[in-house]
Parts: sequence; structure tokens; C-alpha cells
Amino acid sequence: MRLIEGLSIGIAAMRANKMRSLLTMLGIIIGIAAVLAMIAIGDGAKEIVIQDAQKMGGATRITLYQTSYKRENNKWVRIRSNEYMEYEDVLAIEAECPSVSAVTPRIADWRGVLFQGPGGTEARAGYNGVNASYTTAMDWDIKEGRFITDEDVQNAAKICVLGDELATELFGNNSPLGQEIKIARNVRYYDPWGRRRRERLTERFTVVGTLMPRGTSFQFGWSYDNLAFMPVSTVQERFTGSDKVHGIMVFANSVDVIPKAIEEVRTVIRKRHNNEDEFVRVSEMRAGIAKLEKISKLIKIALGSIAGFSLLVGGIGIMNMMLVSVNERIREIGLRKALGAKPFDILAQFLIEAIVMCGVGGAIGVGMGMLAGEGMAMLAVKIAKIVPEWPSVVSMQWVLISVSFSAAIGISFGIYPAIKAATVPPVVALRKD
Repeated sequence: MRLIEGLSIGIAAMRANKMRSLLTMLGIIIGIAAVLAMIAIGDGAKEIVIQDAQKMGGATRITLYQTSYKRENNKWVRIRSNEYMEYEDVLAIEAECPSVSAVTPRIADWRGVLFQGPGGTEARAGYNGVNASYTTAMDWDIKEGRFITDEDVQNAAKICVLGDELATELFGNNSPLGQEIKIARNVRYYDPWGRRRRERLTERFTVVGTLMPRGTSFQFGWSYDNLAFMPVSTVQERFTGSDKVHGIMVFANSVDVIPKAIEEVRTVIRKRHNNEDEFVRVSEMRAGIAKLEKISKLIKIALGSIAGFSLLVGGIGIMNMMLVSVNERIREIGLRKALGAKPFDILAQFLIEAIVMCGVGGAIGVGMGMLAGEGMAMLAVKIAKIVPEWPSVVSMQWVLISVSFSAAIGISFGIYPAIKAATVPPVVALRKD
């Protein structure tokens, strides 16, 4: 029996019993729609986290923090060390670690600073003390003007580069280049009589550039666009009054060499700090991404199992309908055999009908799954309110898996009714009322 003829007969059978066919396909439709919608939302969440990781430097970023405690025998023990990180460590890591592509220091205050622009404009924001390598390491483009240079760091220049949001708050649509801003911060100290005092100190800085919009950190909640960037030496001299560097961001050449890069960095730290490195805690961006991927796989397995049960129920429904169809069309089967149809032709006819039904149900399920994924993404934004947009990522791989699985269901659950139809004797079939 020709394939086109089998397809036309299968479609005609579905059209003859529209409601029954739709109800039979419902299990397939719901199962495929559910799995695609859940996968779309899950992959969308993964995409959000990956984009957030890219904002913070990507999977190759390694961060060194100053720490005063270490884990020992399941207890936190204070580290007895007077060592601390300094800018010379940054230069040494950059020069002596072949597995490292970029290094930048960071002295940060994320929200607690008052910025004052011309005309009385004010904004509460944060600052980062960095060096000239920062934008290259973070893959962050300049919007206007320039970024900090090595000369600015050497001279502790009173210049700054503004994030897009901060620049807009202080200057509106006007260019901030060459303009002067005031940065006011509260300083706590003890007077000669031991009384605790607080004083607001104000420093003037010249704006030399602005950065392209970066967005808000999903993990930490602060906006990269609401920051000012200044030479690390200027922050040390004007704000902290110390040569300490609170953190160092190291970027490996690739994800594969991160362990080697960490060992090289620790070797440099030990070499420069009396063979000590316990005062430095190492954090990898890769570890968080790997954990996310593991969770994502577990979610997909769980969702696949749930959808599998739904599809199994749909397959049983299709088998039931095909058995009913065989009983209803006994005379048709007998007539076909009397006219020369072979058992294989009858088997192929009913098998193709089952596959067509599952294929149509799978196609409808894919469409509904895409729409459901978009709707759930919009709902997630309104309920969670943690990101402005939640992407619905429809994976072509899962679409193909879903359609292939629905076809397999059609073959698996259609084979028995098809065999039953093919083995009906013509005489018995023609005698059927």
C-alpha cells in the first residue's frame, strides 16, 4: 500500500470522528505541551543566570577575597596573619601567571555614597576602585570618552567613569565629559576623648567617560549601571587611607585551565607574603555555573518522567481508539482483502493511522507548548519580580525529541490493533453485520 494513500485514509478516519480523535490525542497534546513549556521556562532561568555570570566576567573569572577565618575540623577558626592583598600582587599575578589573561583589583562600595552633579542633582550609588584592565577583563564597552589609564593609577588622578544609569541621573541627556561631580561619604572616627564621631567628607572628581548599559546583577541585586569607577590608587588615598586591596579579579585563559591558574596565583601570593596564602579565599564563577547545569539536568529528568507518564496514558488512549476502529471497520477490512489487499497492506493502513494521529497530536502539543512557555515566562516576571524579562527558550532538540517520541508512541501502541486488523479472515469480516 502506498504511503500517500495510507496518510489520506488516516486523515479521513480522523475527520470522520473528530471529537473522538481529539479526545484520544489529548494525552499526547498535554504531555508534549507540558514538557516543552517546563523546559522553556527552565532553560530561560538558566539563560538568565548565564547572562548574569557574563555581567560579572563570565565562567573564567576567579575572585580572590581577603578573609580572616578558615574552615578547620568543621569549625571556623580565626587566621592569625597580618598579611593582606595589595596592588603589587595584581602586577605580580599579571606578570608571573601564564594561565591568566587579565587581572584587575577592586575596592568597592556598592550603594553607600552620595553623588552630586551640577545644578543640585543627586544620586545614591556605589563606586569601584579598579585599574586600566577592568573593561577589557569584563568585556565592557565605553559609551563616551575613555576609561581609566595606567597613568591615572600611577598619579592617583581624581577622575571617574560613570555607569549609564548614574550618568543619566546626574546629567540627564547632557554629556558629562569634562564635568565635575562631588562624591560625599560618611567617615566614622573617634575623637581624642574616645567619643565616636561621624563626618561627611566631599571629594571633587572630573568625569572622563561613560560605560554602555550593563544591567542589574541577578545574584546580588545591585546595578552595574549605578556605579562610578575610579583609579584604585585614588580610592586608597582619598577614601580608605590604606594600601589594602579588598579583592582581586583574575581571568583564566579558558575554563579548562582554571585549576592551573588558581595554583599559579596561590604560588605568587605565597611567594610575596612569607609563604602564606590562608588569608586569601578563592571563589570560582565556574562552580556556580556547573551547579546550575546539574540542577537543570535533574529538572529535565523529572519533567521528562512526568511527561512520559502523560504520553503513556495518551498512547493507551490511541490503542483503545484503534481497537474500536478495527471493530467498526471489519467489513471494510474484509472487502479490501477480497479485492486483493494483503495482510501487510491492512497492517500498514492502521499503523499509519495511529502514527498520523500521534503526529498531529505532537504538532498541536508543540504549538501549545511554545505558547504556554511564553505565557508562563510573562507570569514569572510578574510573580517573581526579580528580572525585567524572563526568556522562554524553546529548544529545537526537545521539539524533535517530543515529535519523535509521539511517533514512537503511535508505532508502539498502534502495532497491536494493526496486527489484529491484518489477521481478520476475509470470510469472517464480510459476514460481520
